[in-house]
Amino acid sequence: MIEKLLYFIEKYFVTVSFFFLIFLSSNSYSQCAGEDASLTICADDLIKDSSKTINLFDLLGGTPSLDGEWIDNSKPLEVAIFDGILNAQLLRNSDVYTYTYVQDPSVCSDNEATVTVKIGPYTGVPSPNVSVCDDVTSFNLFLAFDGTQLAPLQNGTWTGNTTSVTLSGNTINPKLLGEGNYSYTYTIPALDSCPEQSASISVSVFRKPVPGDPMDLLLCSNVNLAAYNNLNLNNLLVGEDAGGKWTELTATGQITSSIDNKVDVQAIYNNFGAGVYSFRYTVTSNNPICTDSYTDVKIIIEDPIDFTGSTLMVNSDICEDQIPVATYSATLTKGPQPVPNGNYDVAYSINNGITNYPFTVNGNFTNGIFNFSIDKSYLQTVGDYTFTITSIKNTSYYGACTNTLGSITDVLSINPLPRINNATVVIDPVCKGMDAQVQLSGNTNLTDGNYRITYNLSGDNTAANQQLDFTVASGVANFAIPANLIPNVGVNTVFTVTNIVNLTTGCSNSVALAKLITVKPLPNVSAAALSINNICLGQTATVQLTGLGTLANITIDYSLSDSNVVTNQNVTLNVASGNTSFIIPASALANSGNTTFTLNSVLDNGNGCSVVALNKTKAFVVNTVPVTPPGSSFVSCKNDLASIANLTPSGPQYQWFDSVSSTTVLNTSTLLVTGTYYVKEVNATTGCESGRIAVTVTINESDTPVLATDGQNFCGLDNPTIQDLSDKTTADDTLVWFDAAENGNQLNASSLLTNGKTYYGFNFSNSTNCYSDALEVTVVLSNCEETPDFFIPDGFSPNGDTVNDTFRIPTIEFIYPDFTLEIYNRYGNLLFKGNKSKPAWDGRNSDYKVGIDGIAPNGVYFYVLHLNKGNKKPIQGRLYLNR
Repeated sequence: MIEKLLYFIEKYFVTVSFFFLIFLSSNSYSQCAGEDASLTICADDLIKDSSKTINLFDLLGGTPSLDGEWIDNSKPLEVAIFDGILNAQLLRNSDVYTYTYVQDPSVCSDNEATVTVKIGPYTGVPSPNVSVCDDVTSFNLFLAFDGTQLAPLQNGTWTGNTTSVTLSGNTINPKLLGEGNYSYTYTIPALDSCPEQSASISVSVFRKPVPGDPMDLLLCSNVNLAAYNNLNLNNLLVGEDAGGKWTELTATGQITSSIDNKVDVQAIYNNFGAGVYSFRYTVTSNNPICTDSYTDVKIIIEDPIDFTGSTLMVNSDICEDQIPVATYSATLTKGPQPVPNGNYDVAYSINNGITNYPFTVNGNFTNGIFNFSIDKSYLQTVGDYTFTITSIKNTSYYGACTNTLGSITDVLSINPLPRINNATVVIDPVCKGMDAQVQLSGNTNLTDGNYRITYNLSGDNTAANQQLDFTVASGVANFAIPANLIPNVGVNTVFTVTNIVNLTTGCSNSVALAKLITVKPLPNVSAAALSINNICLGQTATVQLTGLGTLANITIDYSLSDSNVVTNQNVTLNVASGNTSFIIPASALANSGNTTFTLNSVLDNGNGCSVVALNKTKAFVVNTVPVTPPGSSFVSCKNDLASIANLTPSGPQYQWFDSVSSTTVLNTSTLLVTGTYYVKEVNATTGCESGRIAVTVTINESDTPVLATDGQNFCGLDNPTIQDLSDKTTADDTLVWFDAAENGNQLNASSLLTNGKTYYGFNFSNSTNCYSDALEVTVVLSNCEETPDFFIPDGFSPNGDTVNDTFRIPTIEFIYPDFTLEIYNRYGNLLFKGNKSKPAWDGRNSDYKVGIDGIAPNGVYFYVLHLNKGNKKPIQGRLYLNR
């Protein structure tokens, strides 16, 4: 099943990112292929039309998604995928079949569900009458079923009720069984809840008539044909049934009725001559299941002389310069059949490809050989002349026999002298150390075949009386001048041909033909140097190639060995100032470890010359890549000021980024925000990097509470509390108060507010366990309504007993926050000046030095209270100090 899943993934999901597959959040996985199901189909249901269109998807349990793929587990992978509509009648065995519904593994973990279909036994409907002829050697018992009904399933067992002889699987051999009636039973065992089924059929075997085996009669016309003037054709048969009748296939008039079986061979030959005469013996079948049988008998009459296989030799082939002095003769030699000595007329023809000239010569066959001369006047030009024997007659015969000749021919060739003076010669420039390829074509008379030339070299390279052989095909010759004869670079080597010989005909001719050869220099790479830096697995490697001199464009051949093996790779490069570079693809560097680069050869694309690069190697290292680090999601509160340093994994080898493609490494002090961060491991020694893993960061934040307009103002007379302050804010969650922005004490809701004190309120989320930013509120308790009067004490006793030790006007700071209080002695000296910040007089001359040690004595004192609000007049009064 894993193989099927891999096939499905390869077909439909090959573009899924490697990182996506590995790091897909587990929250995205769910069951999407449904639940396994099972279906049993017995014989009664199998024959119904509904079994042809079973929708496997409807059988699945659960809630499968619609975009999956069905796989038929009984088929090879390449044809296993289908549309999920099952035709159960196409399943030809009673068996258990499974079909798997597969979903994209990136969508859910439980991505497969299997439907099991159990096909019960079904043995079909037998035909009432089945017959076969005994000339049949193999009869399929399944043919004994009603072809209009569903065919029986194939995995049952046949048994013979009458006999099991010749029964093999589902076939019998009627020819071996012989004539008779035979009964067989076909059984398929029970499967699941479907019971065993059986069906019995009967086969009648009928005998086919036997026409016998023929024995053809072969006669030569020179034997006593009269001995066969009353030949009984039945004598030419073996093992035939009696009662058949003879007919003529070749009309001779010898068979005159349906009971006639006699022929006169002498009369046939006398009336019709030599030939093949055929007669047919037919035996009629008694049963329509068997056809009539017949066999054919031949009477063959042949004449005796046969020249088949005879040969003709005409002497002899010459070159055209021998035409004036040439003479010709021919020898006819018998074939394998004997030829009597005697005088013969031999007819022959000469065909020059245009005209056919007939001739007849008379002479003697002696010991199977007949010699005759040829008139040379018909052989005066270059060409091929075909001599053909057209007739051979013994002059002593009367013409009763027609001799058989077969094909008796010979070809005489008058061969031309080879001429190449006006040939087109092509010799492409050749690189030093290589053979020079030469092509001859154009204006020549060279026929296809083998030739030898004699040539000289002069100029930059010299050689005398050199010979080489070559073959001409379709008028074109290609051959090579050996590299060792042209070792010197230059453009002035002269190739001169002096003679040519046709090696087939032996015809030779003098030649005056010349062509220049250019020998190109090889690229000089002796000073070439290689440079390749170490890389990380999965990266490309840059090869720096220097010391290439004046080369401008090259093609190099290189190989890799050791940890990575690549052979005969070609790269075309532009060279500037002797330097070039190219990239070895990462696909060629799939293994970590030491890798050796070998420069095999360098081709100068400017002149097409290549040189083997000796000892040009460079070793480099393909370093392993760190394993992609594990990562886990991170949750924190905004107030915690979490940074990159708080994420895992951590350490100097890990680098964090705020996007999958970012190249900017985040500082460890970078504050985190909600989002996805990416981390990779970097090997400090090799610089190799792992892949990036995504880490989800959630920074929870509660909304900062907002103070209502003038929400800091209270009337101190109301004894406002922390709860009253909370009531003047907007808070989504629980609001808590502290007496300091950091490291403060949490205040309970009933704590009384203090005028001028700053309080710090935070929203607290029970779901995230996080605080919001602080709401800073400095409380004012002077927001009281004016009252018509208020209590001003008329005395106090500053004796240190903590009871009435100061003179203070209660709650005045709440009603008249800008008040000032002046205390005078009876002499009009100002002893104390107070306000909201200094509201109480302790009986000392705190502002003006009056009395001993600044302590006011017992007595009457006077106060002036400036309300400083609403143009109200100061209030004056007296008080009594009693210690």
